[in-house]
Amino acid sequence: MTAPISAIGGVAPVIAPAAASPTTSASNGTNFADQLSSGLNALQSTQTKSDNLAVQAATGNLQDVQDYTIASSEASLAMQLTTAVRNKALDAFNEIMRMQA
Repeated sequence: MTAPISAIGGVAPVIAPAAASPTTSASNGTNFADQLSSGLNALQSTQTKSDNLAVQAATGNLQDVQDYTIASSEASLAMQLTTAVRNKALDAFNEIMRMQA
């Protein structure tokens, strides 16, 4: 007889709840520029990690190929998110400029 299949556990959030809260930035004194800068630094480190693992995979020095696959997916998603935020910011800027004209 086979054992029953257990339920799949919940997925951990990508962003910590404290970082996602809009009131957190106002209460701890960080401003938009600091958060934007730290986000771009995180994107850069994710891209660098993916690039390093790609080189290791190409040279045959990478033990687990799934490490590269995961890092590449993370880098791709981070870039898509950054691009979407940039596009929304440009749309908002253009809308403000139209309202002033």
